[in-house]
Parts: sequence; structure tokens; C-alpha cells
Amino acid sequence: MSPFVPRAFVVPAGFAHPQFSLRMLCASDARADYEAVMASAARLRAGSPHGWPRSGFTLAENLKDLERHEQEFRDRSAFAYTVLDPQGSCVLGCVYINPSTESPPADGPAADVYLWVRDEHHPGLTRVLYKTVHGWLESSWPFVRVRWVRTEYYRDDPRAET
Repeated sequence: MSPFVPRAFVVPAGFAHPQFSLRMLCASDARADYEAVMASAARLRAGSPHGWPRSGFTLAENLKDLERHEQEFRDRSAFAYTVLDPQGSCVLGCVYINPSTESPPADGPAADVYLWVRDEHHPGLTRVLYKTVHGWLESSWPFVRVRWVRTEYYRDDPRAET
């Protein structure tokens, strides 16, 4: 199996924007991430093909999820970023960059990308985050194809439906 991104590619540690910043999602984010997830659980569950986060989802389960995401990032097999407010004190959501589930193109890697923003910042920040991440993927990542998935998380964003 070929690597998700070329070995020589330097994976961005994060991204700064006036309204938010992105950095690797870490297990140490579990409590703040859990709070953000639970603040938006109904909308996230409605957009998830697996009903995530399930009713009764616990902090311990979230910690296991984040440990897995952190290990995937370190292994360069998938990349999860936490979305933080400009001060870095509040989790606003997440961005997930995964290997495409479709047939990989012969000329380079392809990604499936999805994101979510906690309810109190949706849809306004969602639109900005989507547009920003879209540009970031085009300018700073080696993907020849990006497919936006789970758009139900941000279904009222007209750009997300393209």
C-alpha cells in the first residue's frame, strides 16, 4: 500500500487565520474536544453515517478517538486538526483529512475531507472554515483530488454542496 502523502512532503503543523487556528488534534485535547462535540451532538449525529457521537458518548470514548487520531497523524495515515479560537482557548470544531475511499488517481494522492464547527458558531464560521481549508488544501497539500464528504455536518453552507 502506498503512503497517503509522499514521504518527502512536510505535513503542515497547523494553520492560522484571524478567526481561528488549526493544529494537530491531540489526546490532551480530549476534555475541550468532548465539550465541543457534546455542544453539537445532535447535528453531528444527524450527519454521521455511523451515528457519531452515539447517545451516551463518554469522555473516555472521546479520549480513545483522539488517541487514534493523534497516532494516525504521527503515522501520516490521516490528519485530524482541532479548530481553535484565535486565543487557542476554546475548541470550535475539527477538520479531518483522510485517504480517499475512492480509487486513487495514478498521478498522486487523493483525500476525503470533512469538518464540523460547534453549533454556536455554525453556519457563519463553517463557511469561513470551509473556504479557508479548501484553499489551504489546494495551495499547501499534494492532493490531486479532494472530495468533501459528510456535508450534512455543514449542509446549510451552499459552497459545501459543490
